[in-house]
Amino acid sequence: MEAFEFCDPRFKAFVLPNAPLEMLAEGFRWCEGPVWFGDRDELLFSDLPNNRVMRWSEAGGLSVFRAPSNFENGHARDREGRLISCSHRGRCITRTELDGRVTVLADRYRGKRLNSPNDLVCKSDGTIWFTDPPYGIQTDYEGGKQESELPAAVYRLDPRDGALTVVADDFAGPNGLCFSPDESLLYIAESGLQFVPDPVQHIRVFAVQEEGLRDGRVFHTITPGFADGFRCDEDGNLWSSAADGVHCLDPAGILLGKIRVPATVSNLAFGGRNRSRLFLCASHSLYAIYVNRRGARLL
Repeated sequence: MEAFEFCDPRFKAFVLPNAPLEMLAEGFRWCEGPVWFGDRDELLFSDLPNNRVMRWSEAGGLSVFRAPSNFENGHARDREGRLISCSHRGRCITRTELDGRVTVLADRYRGKRLNSPNDLVCKSDGTIWFTDPPYGIQTDYEGGKQESELPAAVYRLDPRDGALTVVADDFAGPNGLCFSPDESLLYIAESGLQFVPDPVQHIRVFAVQEEGLRDGRVFHTITPGFADGFRCDEDGNLWSSAADGVHCLDPAGILLGKIRVPATVSNLAFGGRNRSRLFLCASHSLYAIYVNRRGARLL
């Protein structure tokens, strides 16, 4: 299988022909939620159906970070270096303190339980933005069947006072999300309803305002498969998961090229030296590849 597919001549400067796709670890059930800890030179990611969070580093290899994990999915790191996580079974957002204690930051909106928070990003002002589809409570595979009390939505959480605000409520299945490098835009994956014949699936982009989001529009439709998780590089290009690997889109939504991966990619994260190594959660395996772009600085 060819490592790259070039859809636009610009993509040739984005990838390195002598930097192959590497499999770092395998034997998981479904990998998700990668987050890089640069000060520790390690990656954390979820082995979601196995109810655990894994740790990988170049020096130490693979180990278990947390088990059971309460079926955590997406992860991010806040401005103080703490791990922020989405729990399917707990139906909440948690923060792992620097001493290891776990604090629940949000589990209800207007007295009703959240569904199954899926993915999240931390903004420079300290707020946490997360998606809350019902995926984790619709099956026993990724959390456990439970009754939904709220419609799917995208939220902004201010951990300073616990204020929780709906910023978008017109999604059937909001999934991955990320800010543009200057935080003026928020990209959100619409993965649609599960178990329906033709779910609506595309990436939407919104202008970020002090009061929330506005001017939402369809940015790009991934094919084959659909967008789950994605990240921006420092030039504003969006690197998205897809059924055949990773798709790189320019800020206008034009497909520049693809990194071919022999498994469905669910999510990804930039990390490593100069944030130029792309870590890929792909079905049962963890992959990585060096690219000629740096991930947007998150801290």
